[in-house]
Amino acid sequence: MAGSLVRPPNRMIAGVCAGLAMRFDMSPGVVRLLFVLSLLLPGPQILVYLVLWIIMPSEGR
Repeated sequence: MAGSLVRPPNRMIAGVCAGLAMRFDMSPGVVRLLFVLSLLLPGPQILVYLVLWIIMPSEGR
């Protein structure tokens, strides 16, 4: 695994997808694309995103 689960300063909206991409050593674009595609399926994707936004600390804190 790459590192800890934090939101980087170079983020588009909240940095959740970029933080997950850094953690799992993936491209942020791929993680963002997967998230957008997951919105086509039923489920709590938006709630999970909001919860991660709240609990993931910003990098540098």
